Amino acid sequence: MDRKKVIVITDGDEYARRTLDFLAKKLGGTCLSYLSDNPTTASPDEVKQAVYRAKQEPVYVLIDDAGIQGAGAGERILVSLDKDPSIEIIGAIAVAAHTKNMEWSRFTFAIDQNGELIPNGVDKQGIPLPEIGRINGDTVYSLDQLDLPIVIAIGDIGKMRGKDDIKKGAPITRKALEIIMERGGIK
Repeated sequence: MDRKKVIVITDGDEYARRTLDFLAKKLGGTCLSYLSDNPTTASPDEVKQAVYRAKQEPVYVLIDDAGIQGAGAGERILVSLDKDPSIEIIGAIAVAAHTKNMEWSRFTFAIDQNGELIPNGVDKQGIPLPEIGRINGDTVYSLDQLDLPIVIAIGDIGKMRGKDDIKKGAPITRKALEIIMERGGIK
C-alpha cells in the first residue's frame, strides 16, 4: 500500500495559509490550508480524511496551537498522523514563536532569514539565536517526541521582515519545502 506523503508545518495563521497555498501551486502537492486556523480547530479525523482524499502529494498540513502550552489540538493532529499506517510524514517545518523556553524541539537544521542553512535556532524574524539545535515554538512540543526524518526550523512563515513575502516567492519557506521533498523522494 502506498502511504500518503505529508509535510507538517507548525503554523496556521493567515500568512502561513496564503504562503502554503501559493507554494503548493508552484511546487505541486495538496495544501490543506482550509483546515488550518490559529489555533487549529479541525479534529485529527477530519485532517486524516482530507489527507486520504488528497489528489497530489506531498500533502501540506498546517497545525497551530496559538501559544497553548502542552499538547494542543495541532499537536494531537501531528501525533495522530504519525501513528496512521497509511500516512508517512516525510518532514516538518518547525516555526519559531515568541514563547521562550516554554516549548522547544530539536531540529535537523535551521534556515535563517537570508536563506542560509545553519545549526543555530532562529527567532520569529529568522535571526540566528545562540542556542544550537533547538527552537522555541508553540506547536513544536510533540515534534521532539516523534522519529521524523527531517525537521527544519524557520522564522515566521510569509514574514521575517518581508524576506519571506509571497511577492518575493516566499524563498525561505520554499527552500525548506524543497529540501524536505528532495529527501522524501518527491521530485
